[in-house]
Amino acid sequence: MGASETGIIAADTFDYEIISKIYDRFDDLTLCVGLKPDGNNRMNVIASVSEAIAADTSDEKQFGRLKEIAAAPTLQMISFTITEKGYAISDMNGEYFPIVKSDIETGPKAPKHAMSIAASLVYERFMTCKKPVALVSMDNCSHNGEKLKNSVLAIAKEWHKKGFVGEDFLEFLNNEKMVSFPWSMIDKITPRPDKSIMEQLQKLGAIDMEPIITGKNTYIAPFVNAEIPQYLVIEDSFPNGRPALQKVGVYFTDRETVNNSDRMKVTTCLNPLHTALAIFGCLLGFTKISDEMQDDDLRMLVEALDYKEGIPVVVDPKIIDPMDFIKEVLCERLPNPYLPDTPKRIATDTSQKLAIRFGETIKAYEAQEKQSQLKYIPLVIAAWLRYLMGIDDAGNEMVLSPDPMSEKLREALSGIKMGEKINDRTKIEDILRNKILFGTDLCSNGMSANIIELFEKMLSENGMVRKTLPSYVSE
Repeated sequence: MGASETGIIAADTFDYEIISKIYDRFDDLTLCVGLKPDGNNRMNVIASVSEAIAADTSDEKQFGRLKEIAAAPTLQMISFTITEKGYAISDMNGEYFPIVKSDIETGPKAPKHAMSIAASLVYERFMTCKKPVALVSMDNCSHNGEKLKNSVLAIAKEWHKKGFVGEDFLEFLNNEKMVSFPWSMIDKITPRPDKSIMEQLQKLGAIDMEPIITGKNTYIAPFVNAEIPQYLVIEDSFPNGRPALQKVGVYFTDRETVNNSDRMKVTTCLNPLHTALAIFGCLLGFTKISDEMQDDDLRMLVEALDYKEGIPVVVDPKIIDPMDFIKEVLCERLPNPYLPDTPKRIATDTSQKLAIRFGETIKAYEAQEKQSQLKYIPLVIAAWLRYLMGIDDAGNEMVLSPDPMSEKLREALSGIKMGEKINDRTKIEDILRNKILFGTDLCSNGMSANIIELFEKMLSENGMVRKTLPSYVSE
């Protein structure tokens, strides 16, 4: 297009093999395969990345280059796509993770956690050019800019306590005319690279398209397969200027509109449906989200989540019509048979998602003192507890998707057995009253009894997850 004279610099803070085995190997080029519902895929070569760096503080050359970039006066923005858990620096008890504790002790010279690295790079900029910059989260989580700021600032404050940085650096971070943290809403379903797409590319003559599993268990490939619909709404807060991304469909607007767009998608129109399908899909043995949409019980469940419980409290962002968005989700996006998305992928990090995907709607009903009317959200939460048992509806052991809270949650449920009555509900109630998990106390608001009853019902014998669904969704 010629709209920009510079490219994107990609940096990875977690798995450096992504840089060496994908970016370096393929000259920073990526094949993008757009998956249409009619099977006529759209293919493009993405050539916007001009340099790729491993953000490895033990590699003086690589991290030195990253600091050089951070100190450049022309740098306008540092964007983040690190998944929702990438912003978390503490566990559900509020304790810093060990890696963060280590970063706090060692200071900004050799950080390891993504948030510590971000704080270190901004500190490098502060100590050199002192020019403004925008730190832009583009991850699929509500108030993402706020999460980013809170974590970066928390680490900087700990460094200040230990004498690594001065009060003037904290003032720099807190001055939005110098360092801004715009909020954003991003939406594009991008499953992990699929074998069928690889085979399609190979038939067209592309070579070396095989996916790679790194030593850190990252599943990557030189191609990306994703749906066609996409949305990116960003708060227009860029103190050092910004690229002309509006020319490729990005919405730039105010924070309230970004927040409303995000609330519409994340708390009502898409993300809660995804999580519900992920949980039930794993329990019922589904391997594709699109196949679940052909199941009458599951289709009616997500329709009810949207139309019966979501729409009454949906926020209208004005720039995107909620009803049009829902129709696209339910009729085109989730049922797309060519989108190789799996329940297991969507079930990853569920504990980090519940507070927003369901908690916000629950709180909206609490504000009207109508939370007792909720029927489908309690069913999904009960199914999630059932999922944490690690046994599917047929009675077979199943491997749970990665989740930072999985071990503690399974430990809390360890005394509960399939086919047995729950004699002591204390540990379950402890989970349900955790506001970090759900955004609200499900015991205090009276929802816990129904959730535990549903959980117990689905535990009673094999097949009860399937048998419970029709009695709810057909009413």
